[in-house]
Amino acid sequence: MENPTFETRTLVRIALIAALIAALGFVPPLYLPLAAGVPITAQSLGVMLAGLLLGSRAGAAAVGLFVFVVLLGAPLLSGGRGGLGVLASPTAGFLIGYVAGGYVTGLVAERLAARNLPALATALIAAITGGILTVYAFGIPGLAMMAHISLAKAFIGATVFVPGDLIKAVGAAVLATTVLRNWSVAAPHRP
Repeated sequence: MENPTFETRTLVRIALIAALIAALGFVPPLYLPLAAGVPITAQSLGVMLAGLLLGSRAGAAAVGLFVFVVLLGAPLLSGGRGGLGVLASPTAGFLIGYVAGGYVTGLVAERLAARNLPALATALIAAITGGILTVYAFGIPGLAMMAHISLAKAFIGATVFVPGDLIKAVGAAVLATTVLRNWSVAAPHRP
C-alpha cells in the first residue's frame, strides 16, 4: 500500500506551484463584455502546470493550497481579489474547478504516460481535459448561478475563453515536458 503522505521534496514543489499560480495573478486580467464579469487570466496556466508537473494528488494539493490562501483573504486572484467574497462572484465555479482541474490534469497525464504516448501529446491532452474541460464543468454552472443567467448563455459566454485556454494548454504542455525532462529527480509521473 502506498504511503499517503507527501515527502519533503513534494511538499516544497506543492508550495512552489501554489506560489507560481499566485504570481500569475499579477498578470493583468482582461474583461470581456460577453463573459458576465469573468476575466481572462493567466492563473489557469498554473492549474494546468500543477497537474502536469506534480501529478494528480500533489497537483490538486498545490491548487488547493492556493485557493485556501485566497479564501483566507490574500488578494492573489487576478485583479487583486481574495477573501470569502470571491465565492459570491461569477468566478466562484471556476475557482472551485481549479482544484478539480489540477487533479484531473495530473490523473490524465499519469494514465496516458502509462500508454507510452509521446510526452508532449500526453501533456497537451491532460492540460485540455483537466485545465479546460474540468474547470469549465464547474465554472459554467457557477457562472450561470451567480450571474443569474441560463446555462446556455453561460456556456456561450465561456466560449470566448476557449482560444486563450487552448494557447495556455499548449504552453503548459511544452513547459511541463521541458521541466520534467530536466528535473534531476524524477517527478511522481512523466507526461
